[in-house]
Amino acid sequence: MAEKVAKVGIKKEAGYLYFVDKQGDISKAKMARGKKGKGGKPTKVAKVGVKKASGFLYFVDKKGDISRAKMARGGKKRKKKAAKKKKKVVKKKKRVVKKKKKVAKKKTAKKKTAKKKTAKKKTTKRKR
Repeated sequence: MAEKVAKVGIKKEAGYLYFVDKQGDISKAKMARGKKGKGGKPTKVAKVGVKKASGFLYFVDKKGDISRAKMARGGKKRKKKAAKKKKKVVKKKKRVVKKKKKVAKKKTAKKKTAKKKTAKKKTTKRKR
């Protein structure tokens, strides 16, 4: 998943957090542990000058080199919302289709021609 950007080969010291800073260099900071105190200020370990691209997470891997991985955007919540929206849209479309079918049936029923009433002939009684 991750790809190597620069080979540096730093030896990591225990109790320090190694990261790629804004300038693209490797820095380290003392990690805060419990109530003992705050973490230390970052210090530069190696000047690399990596150009960072947006949408990627840059980190120092196990071998001490700079690597990057594509950042996950959204996560579970966004996926769930998108799935719910999709279901609603599909349901709405089905309702619209059903209504159209009903309307079409009603129209065909109304189109039946009404039978004309034949006029009754007046019969006059003849006298004999």
